[in-house]
Formats: sequence, structure tokens, C-alpha cells
Amino acid sequence: MSKQVQDAYIVAATRTPIGRSHRGFFRHTRPDELLATALRAALAQAPGLDPGAIEDIVCGCAIPEAQQGLNVARIGAVLAGLPRSVGGITVNRFCASGLSAVQMAADRIRVGEADVMVAAGTESMSMVPMMGNSPSLSPAIFANPDDLESYGIAYGMGLTAEKVAQQWKVGREAQDAFAYQSHMRAVAAMQAGEFADEITPVEVAERSVDLDSADVTVRTRTVTLDEGARPDTTLEGLAKLKTVFAARGSVTAGNSSQTSDGAGALILASEAAVKRFGLQPLARFVSFASRGVPPHIMGIGPVEAIPAALKAASLRQDDLDWIELNEAFAAQSLAVLNTLGLDPAKVNPLGGAIALGHPLGATGAIRSATVVHALRRKNLKYGMVTMCVGMGQGAAGIFERV
Repeated sequence: MSKQVQDAYIVAATRTPIGRSHRGFFRHTRPDELLATALRAALAQAPGLDPGAIEDIVCGCAIPEAQQGLNVARIGAVLAGLPRSVGGITVNRFCASGLSAVQMAADRIRVGEADVMVAAGTESMSMVPMMGNSPSLSPAIFANPDDLESYGIAYGMGLTAEKVAQQWKVGREAQDAFAYQSHMRAVAAMQAGEFADEITPVEVAERSVDLDSADVTVRTRTVTLDEGARPDTTLEGLAKLKTVFAARGSVTAGNSSQTSDGAGALILASEAAVKRFGLQPLARFVSFASRGVPPHIMGIGPVEAIPAALKAASLRQDDLDWIELNEAFAAQSLAVLNTLGLDPAKVNPLGGAIALGHPLGATGAIRSATVVHALRRKNLKYGMVTMCVGMGQGAAGIFERV
């Protein structure tokens, strides 16, 4: 017997600040603790909700091992003090993990299997390296160069960006200009308080040891803003950076996303749950699509995913008022913008991952929180989160302000 399709509403959406990996303010903060912080903050945004009504937590994580392994979704739920009845599942679609978590949580509600779900994402690139602590590729892959290329990560994300830059004719000057714009937009957004509604401040403890006395000093500070945006960025400075992945290439550290640490969480509810608990809907989850592309040009993935998500929503591209396009690299962002003819003014108005950072599996949940609050703050109707994905994928999700 088929279940009736119902709407899934976002009733809470928040995130931590995003820290630079390895030397940033979250370098000693565990990703499960970041997740727990985001979960508690999301619940605080829905004061009438009975936590026991939560059916499940779906958490995205791109490298689910070590400090963010062993089903970090469930661990985060326990650390957050949620009732033991609340389940948890960790999902991995690399950079789209957090967005897929939102989609999966929404789908449980839309098909009538749940009334309250939590979608989240967490990642510490300080503690868990991009390929994990002990990567192991299938030996059979090495027998065929095309198969090896299909791994994406093994091929080298930076080289895929170089391939996109070559094929879509995106030059170094355009990439650097895009990166500069990302920083300037992010700096302006922070100065204007644009992230205040979505960011949950996090208290960070820093310990130091006096080697003579063996005394340990603990200093705490509260972080309230993302760490990556650089107000002193200049086009001249970006132009001086050396290419990283190809000697005669155009992709540099300055026009690539920053490796980062962070977490985000959203609470989704059915109409029945909204009424039962007196919740305030912020947005409706409208549609989602994922599509595969050749892995060696993985950055072009949104070109395939965006039209599919629009078709599923019965919308036109011009109907979108706000687009969060994850800036894995300036090269692929510009290739997507130019190929689809996206309005640059609607894409990443507050800056993107080049300035704000890209904590892999958390990014989809983080940017979903950005879209949800931006639509309400700016009185806009439709917003999208989209990104390319390692090994050759694209993903896109559409939200509607209510």
C-alpha cells in the first residue's frame, strides 16, 4: 500500500563557525563534539519540540573514520543528550554528504515514515586527512588507467580542476577574480551580520603547559564567525601564488576551497508535527537530484544535477532567487556558472568555500542553513544548494521559503 506524499518543513537550521584546518580554532575540537553542539543548538531553535519525537538523525561525513567514525551520527546524539530512543545513521556522498542527509531526512517525512527528523553534517579535516588515515584502493583499479581515473580522489582533485579549466577555457585571471570576489563578499557579509541567524557560537578551550612547573593553563574563548575570509586579499597577491597541481596550470591554493572544520544541523517536520508542537516552519524542502559525470571533470557535476532538481520541482532556473554553489575550485565554479548561464548576483552572495571554507561532509548541511535563513532575511522564495562531488558526481537541493 503506497503512502501519501506530504511536505517536509525545516523548522530549525544552524551551524557552527567554520575553522581553518590544522591551525584554526577547531584544530583540537572533535567532530563529534561539533556535531553535538549543532544538534543542541538546533533543538534550542524549536523550543516546543519534544526531543523524543525525533525519529532519526541522518548525518553526512565524507571521511567517516577515526574521531568521526563508528557512526558519528549516533555518537553525536548521545553527546548532545538526546533521548536514547533517537537513532542515528551516518551517510557519505563525499562533498554532498550533508545535503544528502537533508534529502534523506526529508524523504522519510515525505513518504510518511516519520514526522520529525534531524539532518546534519560534521567534518574535521584537522583530525582526519582528506583520504583518511589508511587509504586502500582496489589493486584491480591500477590495471586500467580509466578505472584509476574513476577514483577521482586518487586522480587528484586539483588535476580535475585543471581539466575543467582547460576544457571550459577558464583562465587564471578569471579564477583569481572569482576568488577575490568570494573573500570580499564574505568579509562584507560578516561585517553586516548576515550570518548571525545561522551561526551558533562555540566555546573553544586552549591548553598550554609550563614546562618548568608542569602547570596546565586553560584559556577559553567563544568563536562566532568563520575563520577563513581574508580582508587583506588582493588580486595582486592572488596572481603571485604558484600553481599547485600542474606546472603550467592555473589552479592555486588561492583560487581553491579551504580545508576546514565545522558542523551543521537542521530539524525537519511534517505538517502534523508542526501543528502538534507549535513549530515555526522556516522553509519547505522541495526537491533533490544527483547525477554522475566523468570523474576527471568531476567539478562540472552541478551542470547535470541542477536541471534535474529544477525538473523535479517543476521550476525554471530563473525561479531561483539564491544559489549556494560550493566553490570547490574557482575553475569549476566558473565553468558551471558559464555553462548554465547562472546569474552571478544570485550565486554565493555572502561568499563561498574559497573564503568561508569547505568542511567536506558538513558543507551541504551548513550551506542549507545559509539558504534557509537568507531566504527569510531577504524575503525571497526559492533557494538552491549545489556542489560537485569527488569521483564524478553533482548534487542539488531546492528550498522554498514559507
